Amino acid sequence: MPQAVIAATGLYTPPYSLSNAELVETFNAYVARFNAANAQAIEAGEVAALTPSSVEFIEKASGIKARYVVDKTGLVDPEVMRPNIPERTNEELSVLAEMAVAAAKQAIERWGKPASEIGAVICAASNMQRAYPAMAIEVQQALGIEGFAFDMNVACSSATFGIKTAADFVASGSARAVLMVNPEICSGHLNFRDRDSHFIFGDVATAVIVEDAAQATGGWEILGARLKTQFSNNIRNNFGFLNRAAPDGIGATDKLFVQEGRKVFREVVPMVSEMIVEHAHDIGLDPSGLKRLWLHQANINMNEMIGKRVLGRDPAPGENVIILDEFANTSSAGSIIAFHRASDDFAPGETGLICSFGAGYSAGTVFVRKR
Repeated sequence: MPQAVIAATGLYTPPYSLSNAELVETFNAYVARFNAANAQAIEAGEVAALTPSSVEFIEKASGIKARYVVDKTGLVDPEVMRPNIPERTNEELSVLAEMAVAAAKQAIERWGKPASEIGAVICAASNMQRAYPAMAIEVQQALGIEGFAFDMNVACSSATFGIKTAADFVASGSARAVLMVNPEICSGHLNFRDRDSHFIFGDVATAVIVEDAAQATGGWEILGARLKTQFSNNIRNNFGFLNRAAPDGIGATDKLFVQEGRKVFREVVPMVSEMIVEHAHDIGLDPSGLKRLWLHQANINMNEMIGKRVLGRDPAPGENVIILDEFANTSSAGSIIAFHRASDDFAPGETGLICSFGAGYSAGTVFVRKR
């Protein structure tokens, strides 16, 4: 049975960086106007006053300092507080596909082989731009790839689920090389008027090429990939095509990202930590001997605690990669950004872990060894 390897990765970063200070200034301007407009109702106890945000609050709660976004103009305007992304015609390349293609082209260049050698494309992301046709098929056409393509969504775990699926295609002989892309415009589904979450997400796209080891040069051997899901409502996004069918219409209820952050922290950290340790032992690895962890980038406190539980000690500098200070939470792309930016120093035989976790709950572990 063919062995799969991660042959190359790619990263597309949007051109605009949005700092916490800029985000806070916009949010607090909105809060001041809201509280002023509702002063009498607030005084009467009929409406709750909104609490301002702060840079200190954001960094303490999350470790995030900035994020990249596809549009900044709407996010710094207290009257708008959402990205301005003009709708494109059906004849134009869609926004998410365009980002995915950019990341894929970098991965293909690093791979050093023509795109025609890829036999399948998977678009694995938390929020799809449309129901159909699949963005993966759009990416496939833009890159001139034959074979098959499809979209898949497992929220923040989409990339590890995509890597496992790609590796299975290679093992079964369905394709000798698979392109997996993760375009994320998380700013599009974030409620920038919610103090507890207005700072969480950023936009980005990543790409991974998974290839048959028999034809690969170098790369990363996939020692094992494991997936886990467990239903929870603590992270949810109810936006969908049935919204318009509700009697009250689409505007009746907010259909953006919502989460119970404390519950997520309390439940996900032990679930993921145990999953990593058990998977490592099952494939004969000592988790304390991993050179590096490339975890999902949701919250620095979660990552630090998971890292400590997996390694059995406080991680040394560079062992537990953190990129969310620059990128914020980029959903499925976070662990791939970390891997892409902090893996070039590995020597053959050294091992690491790509891990994601998020809504569902869902989690994926991919142990890799440098070839």
